[in-house]
Parts: sequence; structure tokens; C-alpha cells
Amino acid sequence: MTFDGYIDDLKTKSVAVLGIGVSNLPLVETLLARGCRVTACDRRSMEEMGEDGEKLALMGAELRLGEDYLENLDFDVIFRTPGLLPFEKHLAGAEARGSVITSEMEAFFAVCPCKIIAVTGSDGKTTTTTIISELLKAAGYTVHLGGNIGRPLFSEVPSMGEADYAVLELSSFQLHSMKCRPNVAVITNVSPNHLDKHLDYQDYVNAKSAIFTGQTPDDLLVLNRGDKQTGDYALNAPARLSLFSRGMAVLNGVFSDGACVYYARNGKTEKIMEVSEIKLPGDHNLENYMAAFAATDGLVSGGICRQIARTFAGVEHRLEFVRELRGVTYINDSIGTSPTRTAAGLHAMKTKPILIAGGYDKHIPFDGLGDEICRYCKSVFITGATAALIHKAVTGSKYYDPEKLPVTVTDDFDRAVRAAAASAEAGDIVLLSPACAAFDQFKNFAERGKVFKALVMSLE
Repeated sequence: MTFDGYIDDLKTKSVAVLGIGVSNLPLVETLLARGCRVTACDRRSMEEMGEDGEKLALMGAELRLGEDYLENLDFDVIFRTPGLLPFEKHLAGAEARGSVITSEMEAFFAVCPCKIIAVTGSDGKTTTTTIISELLKAAGYTVHLGGNIGRPLFSEVPSMGEADYAVLELSSFQLHSMKCRPNVAVITNVSPNHLDKHLDYQDYVNAKSAIFTGQTPDDLLVLNRGDKQTGDYALNAPARLSLFSRGMAVLNGVFSDGACVYYARNGKTEKIMEVSEIKLPGDHNLENYMAAFAATDGLVSGGICRQIARTFAGVEHRLEFVRELRGVTYINDSIGTSPTRTAAGLHAMKTKPILIAGGYDKHIPFDGLGDEICRYCKSVFITGATAALIHKAVTGSKYYDPEKLPVTVTDDFDRAVRAAAASAEAGDIVLLSPACAAFDQFKNFAERGKVFKALVMSLE
């Protein structure tokens, strides 16, 4: 369907948009500007909406604000915000009454004129998505980077060309019940995450699978050979398969033997580069690169792969170097919002770091993280809503030795950062890698990372 055709169809319907945040605000503005009747629904008051609310009202939106914003959803088409999953009772009730439940991202898939490479996973999807974008740009393609990475793309469709590439990061929230067909789908890995929102872990696993269930044999699915979920996904995949693997050769895809990275095409191998050439540290980043190389095989040369791997400095808030002060290195890994991400960050450090962890509770167990902290940290400062849970996991670990691992708990993020810095000596690394979301104290992980960097830069 064309963009204009999609909009023209909406003009004949009543439309509601739920949650006027980063992805949905441009959507509402575009629909209003094109003559659609839109009701903008948000939990916030008009005062809290501020200029955004005033602008939408002036553009002709009907505003439904406050705690009851989900009541009486009697609309033909309802665009949900990613964090509001389709089984929520108000949405489920509306769908039962005949409403079509969709989203900004699902609408984008319906009208996007160019090829789409989409990435999901529990860990590494932001870095992998960004690397794919950098590879394609270096190869001369026009690239539109967006999705969960913070940039909605539906409103930009009129400016896209058929020869362009849209590169998307997709969360389980966006994918849940979504109809989509990316030309290339990538699943970096799957481990328990966002269990505060999903019905259970299987619901989370099923949501991730939506990235490939709409594909055809003409499309490509890239999976992690070492991930436990890969076998089940591969059995149900209609697309061609490409695997990436750290430590095991594959028939088709990309693999590493520990020293080098290789393409594999029908069992024939071609060296891409040496692992030591990759600028970003850690085995997890090796996997991110292999996933990106597999996704762009045939589009990007090995030379460009080497060029980007040697020079790309990484994503903001992902093992980001902040500064060195009096011999102490400060690293911002605020995007480390799950235990597995934090564990990967710990393994990437050249020396045992002083860790700052804790945040919003996503109902993910911390037992394994407790072991990792005991084995790979010099000390740990725990803060946030999950402080007690992480403390219990650390002190309950079979590796815990109070003589070797000082553990400090504080309810204030600022104090945790300053205390960690005060405890550091020349040669130490102070690492913010919370293993949790940021919503207990911050708007999101990016705000938390910026606060951390500001605190670190204020140290004297």
C-alpha cells in the first residue's frame, strides 16, 4: 500500500492514538496534517503535556487526558504505544468490539517503499542495528535508521526512495502481535527480559518471533548459532537462514574461530578480518559484528566490514568511555538494562571494575548476575528499586567473599556514583552497568547515562 493510500483510508475512519510519546507524537501530527480525525489519548494532564498538548489541540486533535484515558475506546483504528501490549484489558475489549489495533511501526511496515533490515534480541540490538546502518552508509546506500533506537519513521516515508534501506531496531513491545515482513530479520539472542510487562517468558519469546513469521523464502533470517532459542525459531522460519557463531563453523553465515572472522557460503569460507582489528571490546561485540556482517552479506564488501570494525567507536551509553581522572577510567553502560548485558560488560573490562548497578524492577532473576559480580568485580555499589534483590543475589552467591568484594547499598544514585568514585584508585575502572531499566529514578536509560556522565565530569 502507498503512503497516500493508507492515509486516505484512515480519513474515512475514527482514529485514536494511545500514548503521545516519542514514536506517537510525530504520528499524530502527520495524521492531523493530512486531514484525519484523531483523538490523542494520554495519561498525562494538559499541564503535563505542555506545548505538545497545546500544539495538537491547535491542529484539531481531540484530547483525552488523565487517568481514565483508556476508557471507552470506541474507535475504528487504534494506534497503541509500544509499552501498552495488545492483551491489556481496554485494548482487548476494543478489539473484541471491532477496533483494529495497530501501531506506528506496523503502519510503517505497511507503507515503507524501500527494503527493510530489522533487528531484535534481548541484548546487542542497538549496537547491531547501528553497525548495519554504518556498513550500508559506507557502501553508498541511503539509510533510514529508526524504530526502538529512538527515531520513528512513519512520517518520513514520503522522502524515502525504493533503492534506500530502512534499518530498524525492534523491541518485544513493538513486535508483540505485529504483522511485518522485513527483507532481512536479525535476532541477536533471547534471554528473560521485560517480564514485568509480558504475560510470561513464552509470551516474550513469541513476541520476538513476529520479526520473521511474516517473511517468505525470498527473505533472510539471521540467527545466533549459540542461542538456546535458535533451534525452535529455525524450525518455524519461512525465510532462508544465515547463522552467526562464535567458536563454531557454520554452513551459511558468519563465524569466528577466536582469531579471525569468516563468511561461510555453502560451506566455503572467506576471511573477513582478524578479531583483534575490531575496535569495540568484548565477545558480545564480536557477535554484534558477525550478526551485522551476515545481515549485509552481498550488499557490503569485506573491505567495508574491516573499515567500520576498525573505526566505529560504539553507541552512546553502551560501554562508552566518559573520562579518565587521576588514573581512574569511567565507563557509561547505562544501556545495560538486563543482567546478561551487564555480565557481557563485565567480561569486556580489562581489569575488575568498580560496578554501579540497580534500577527499575523488570522481574528478572539476578542469581546469575550475583555470581558474575562476585567473580568479575573489585567492588559494587547498588542503588535503585532493585538494590535489595541484587544485594541478596550477590551475598547469596557461592562465590561471595566479603573480604574480597565490598558491597555498598545506597538509595541515591548521585551518592552511589560519588562513593564509587571516592573509592577508586589509579588503574581502576568505574563502570555504570545497572542490569535494570531506569524508570524508578529516570525517564529512560539515556537520561540516566547523561546524569552519570554529568556527575563524572563534575568530579575534581
